[in-house]
Amino acid sequence: MKLTCIRCHKQQEQLYAPFCSDCGGLINPVYDMTSVTLKHSDNPYVRYSDLLPVNDSSLLPNDAIFTPVVHATRLGKLLGVPNLYLKNETVLNTGTTKYRMAAVSLAFLYENGVKHFCTSSTGNSSTAYAQLISNIPELNLSLFTAADFRYRVHFEPTDQINHFILKDATFSEAFEVAGLYAKNNGFTPERGFFNPGRREGLKLAYLEAVDQIPNPIDWYVQGVSSAMGVYGSFSGAKELLQLGHIPYLPHLLCCQQDSCAPMVKAWEEDSEIIEARHIVKKPQGIAMAILRGDPSKVYPYMRGIVKESAGNFARASEEKIRKARKLVFEEEGIDICYSAATAVAGVMIAANAKKIPASDTVLVNLTGRDQPVDAVVHGQWLKKINGQWLPQPTNSPRSSGSHHFANQ
Repeated sequence: MKLTCIRCHKQQEQLYAPFCSDCGGLINPVYDMTSVTLKHSDNPYVRYSDLLPVNDSSLLPNDAIFTPVVHATRLGKLLGVPNLYLKNETVLNTGTTKYRMAAVSLAFLYENGVKHFCTSSTGNSSTAYAQLISNIPELNLSLFTAADFRYRVHFEPTDQINHFILKDATFSEAFEVAGLYAKNNGFTPERGFFNPGRREGLKLAYLEAVDQIPNPIDWYVQGVSSAMGVYGSFSGAKELLQLGHIPYLPHLLCCQQDSCAPMVKAWEEDSEIIEARHIVKKPQGIAMAILRGDPSKVYPYMRGIVKESAGNFARASEEKIRKARKLVFEEEGIDICYSAATAVAGVMIAANAKKIPASDTVLVNLTGRDQPVDAVVHGQWLKKINGQWLPQPTNSPRSSGSHHFANQ
C-alpha cells in the first residue's frame, strides 16, 4: 500500500498527513492489486485485509462478522424498485457504520506515528472513536462537540480522552477549533473526511454487500454530510473492478435533508464549488448525523466521483424522511435513525422521478439507529468570550487547564 496524492500522484511518506505535501491534494491509499487476495473468512477485517491500510492485523477487530443485507421485497414493491437491498449497519457495536471507521482509522493513525489526535463530529464518529480507543492504549484523543450534539456522544470517562463541549457552536466551528487546538498543543488534527483511515474503514459495508447480493450492484445510496463513506465505497468498487470481482462500477446517490443540503444545491446549479449561498450557517433538521452546513472542502471531490459514476444528489423533506423511516420499520422490521432514512427517501424520490430504472439493483446503506440520550454528558464546557474559547466549570474528571485554546 502506498499513500498517493490523487491530484499530482506523488507518493507520500508513511507518516500521517491528510494532504499532499506538494500540491495540497487528497491522499488516497493505493494497493498493489497484483498482491491482493480476498481471504476466506467471515470476518470482514480478515477477508478484505489486503484492501485496508493497516499492516498489523492484531490492531483490528478479531471477532467481527458481516452485517446483514435484507432483500427488501415488500418495501421495494411499494417504491417500484424490486431489487432493493438494505445493508443493516444498525447491528454494529456502536449502532452505526462509524464503528468500522473507528476500527480502521485508529489502527491507521497509530501505525503512522500519531500519539494524540483531535477531532469533532455530530456524535457517531466521536462515540465510535471513544469506545474503541482503549484497544490501543498508546493513543489519546481530544474530542470537540458543538453543544447541540453533546447528548449524541456516549463513552465512559477515561484518561485517554479529553472531551470539550462548545457552547453555542456549530459543527463546523467545533471542527475548526479541533484543528487549531491540535496545532497549538502539538497534537495531530484528524481532519475527518481527509483522514484516509476513515474512508477506507467505511468502504467495508459496500465490500461486504458485493459478496452478499446475488446481482451486480447498480446503485449505492447513502445519507451524507461530508460523504466520506460514499467516497470510500467508490474507491472500494474500483478496487473490486480491478480484481474482476464486479463487472462494473455502481452509480452513486448521495442524499441530504432539504433543510441542510449544501452539496445538493451546488450540484443542482452545476457549481464546481460550494458558494456562500449554499452554506447553511445554523443547520436544523431531524437527520442529526448529517447536518453539516459547510462541506466546502470536500464537495469538489464528491462532485467528481458522482459525475464519474453517472450518479446523482438528492434532497428530501422532513415529511418524506419520516415516511421512509416508518416504511422501513413496517415493511422490513428495521428501526433506523432519520439520517439513514434520508437515503431511503432519496430512493423514493429518484424512483418516482424515473431516475432509477425498475430493473436496477439498488443497495441502500442503513448507516445507523437512534442512540440513547444520556442524562450525564462527560466533558469540559468551553464558552466563546471576546473571540476566545475559555473553560467553564465542569464535573468532568479531566482538567483542561494546561492546554491552549485557539482564538477564533
